[in-house]
Parts: sequence; C-alpha cells; structure tokens
Amino acid sequence: MSDEARLAAPEAQQLAIEDLRDAWRLLDSSERVEGFRLLGLVDGEEFFIALPTTDQRELLNQFTPIERRHWVRMLAPDDAADLLQEVGEERRNEWMALFDEPVRREVAALLAYSEDAAGGLMSPRFARVRPEQTVDEAILYLRRQAFDRLELIYYGYVLDREQRLLGVVSFRDLFRARGSAYVRDVMKTDVASVPEEMDQESVGRLFAEQDLVALPVVDSSGRMKGIVTVDDIVDVVQEEATEDIQKIGGSVALDAPYLEVGLLGMLKKRLGWLTILFFAQMLTVVAMSYFQAKIETVSLLALFVPLIISSGGNSGSQASTLVIRAMSLGEVRLSDWKRVFVNELLAGLSLGAVLGVIGFARIMTIWPGTADEFAMFSWGLAATILCSVVGVVLWGTLIGSMLPLVLRRLGLDPASASAPLVATLCDVTGILVYFMTASFWLSHVFVPAATP
Repeated sequence: MSDEARLAAPEAQQLAIEDLRDAWRLLDSSERVEGFRLLGLVDGEEFFIALPTTDQRELLNQFTPIERRHWVRMLAPDDAADLLQEVGEERRNEWMALFDEPVRREVAALLAYSEDAAGGLMSPRFARVRPEQTVDEAILYLRRQAFDRLELIYYGYVLDREQRLLGVVSFRDLFRARGSAYVRDVMKTDVASVPEEMDQESVGRLFAEQDLVALPVVDSSGRMKGIVTVDDIVDVVQEEATEDIQKIGGSVALDAPYLEVGLLGMLKKRLGWLTILFFAQMLTVVAMSYFQAKIETVSLLALFVPLIISSGGNSGSQASTLVIRAMSLGEVRLSDWKRVFVNELLAGLSLGAVLGVIGFARIMTIWPGTADEFAMFSWGLAATILCSVVGVVLWGTLIGSMLPLVLRRLGLDPASASAPLVATLCDVTGILVYFMTASFWLSHVFVPAATP
C-alpha cells in the first residue's frame, strides 16, 4: 500500500499503534511489514522513528525504493548514520543516495567518527546564536531554525564566526531578558562540553554526574560540531550494560535481540567461551589425579572437593561482578587498585573465616558415623576444611577483583573477566590449596605404614 493509499484508507483498516507495539516482538518479518502498513501516516512516523536501528533496517529492506526513500528521510542525521552503520559497507552508497544532498553531507560527516565516540552519537542539528545579536534578534533567529527539525530547542548555543563555542543561553533566559540586551550579556559561559573523540561510556558518566539533557560536542580547536542528547545516551547506557552482562555470563555479546539471534548465531556466541572453559577445567582433573593417593587413603577428602572449589568460585564471581560494575560506573579506576586489593583482602579473610567455621562445625558436631571410624582424623579433617575454605575464598576474591583491573591496564574489556572464567581459575587453584592443606593437617594419616 502506498503512502497516499494508506492516508486515504478507512479508519477501520488502520491499526492502533499501541496494538502493533505490543505484538511487534512476536511477529515475523512479513507480519511486521503488513502491520506497519496498516498504521496511519502520523502513527507510522512515530512508530518508525522509535524502532531500534536493526528493526528499521529489516523493515526498509522489504519496502519499495519509493517507500524506502520516504521513510529514511524521516530520520534525523544521527539516526540515519546509525542506520547506515547497520546496513554495512557494501550497500552504504546505495542507501546514501536516498537522502537529499544536505542530509547526505551531514550523515557522511557523522560516519567519519567511530561508532562509539561522542562524534558518532551527536546530531549536527542544534540551535545557534551569535553573541552580538540582541535578544529580540536571537529569538527571531531561533524561531526560523525551529523549522529545520532541530534535535533540541530548549537551548541556544552561542558561537563566534569561527563556530567556536562561547556559551549557552536557555529560551527562558531569552524571554526574561530585555529585547535590546545582547546575547553575550545573557549567556552562561561555564558550559560543559565533550571532545568529539570521547568514548560513549565517558559521555554517559558525564550526563549522570551533571544531570544534563544535552552536551555540546567540540573539536580540538573548540569549534562546536553537534550535540549529544540524553535520549541518545540512554540507549548507549542500555547497550553497554547489556553487553557487559552478557560478557560477565561467559558469552560473546549478542548483536541482536535474544529471540532473533537464531541457533547458529547463539552457538557462535557461546561455544567459544565454553570450549575454553572446558579445556581449563581439565586442569582440575590433572590436579585431582596428582593427589589420587591421598584420596585413596582418606576417601572422605573427595566428598568435600565440590564444597571447597565452589566456595572459591562463588567468592571470585562476586568480586569480579562488583568490580566490573564499579569500573563501568566510574567508581573504581586503575589508580584505585591498592584500595580494591585491601578491601577484598579483608573481605576475603572475613568471608572465608565465617564459611570455614561453618564447615568446621559441620565436621565436628553433626557428621554421621561412629566415633571410632572418624576419631583418628576428625580434627585434622575439620582443620583442613577450615583453612582450605579461608584460603580459597581469599584467593577467589583477590583473583576476581584484580583480574578486571589487569585487563583494563592491558587495554582489554574488563567484562571479559567473566564469572565462569574466574570460577574456573578458582577451581584449579582451589584443588591445590585443599590438598596441600590436607597434606599438612593429615600428615600422620598419609605416612606410609612401615614394612615388616
């Protein structure tokens, strides 16, 4: 159905935007197109602009060239740039031709930036005024700009003739000021801005710290290039948090919604880490085989292996998750590593002591069996459990807290220090700690009997 036909369609044939929004995730591609075509023009524009970039691309791929041209021209330049990033290099020129020349230049400039930099997030459409204008002149000038689909109309940015950022003035301040006053006398000069190459995570933290609705983006010479708005950064924060959570779970970050990845894509994202962790867990078998003789002497030692290694893995996973999140929020920096180390050292000792005492009490008070069967090594086994739990929990917290910082220092993503990875490292080292502790406390049991 063409745009004209949809506009002329009877109201009964049109679909409510709320109904389509509720059903969208359950529909396949053809059903989505059919549902979208049943929206009115106004609802269709609102719905299309609010769609994730991936869904916009899939929808546009099934449109006729005329329809595609109509809908892509609804997008702001920054959203259009995101769409072209999604399309890929091989079809970028084809899609770029759908825009008119001014928008094409704006989009091309945005595509020159990294996708996760402030320049890649910004919109080049913002309200601007000159310092030498009077308030009345500035209001008229801003009113004319409002017809150019500005990203934000609450503030006007004061620029000189070289487009350098001098200050900002709100519409409220303009309306309150005398009409004959100059903009330079009304504007505020203490403007927070971000460099065009700033990472999107840092931009997000700046928004959170200063409670802003928009941030101007400037180049190295102070020339203003665009603005990043809070609605753009909300999407970025959600994307970054989702990616970190998926990595912490031991998976490569998904590049599409969960239900749209497909079996093959899911295998590619998850099998790599699982294979690495599987081979790493084989070291646990090697460590166990090394202490096989001790296990045969005191078979009860084998019963406590899961208890010991899970305590270390759980404590390490806790620590890594807390530190990774603190780093993403800017609460912990590389320079804080000593404070993190001391905090986790004390926490590991305290947590290990509590769990170790519980294990000690379990051995000494409620262990099933007769006293004669157990008396010869009950105290030694209880002491082994106590010391081993303290050791592995302490080791797990230190590994879990320091590994994200080490990865950041190496220029890698701290979220790669996933909980399964930390747990696997703690499993192997936990076996060594456990049996070496047992060798000390149960040395009298492991001494070979003298041959006659």
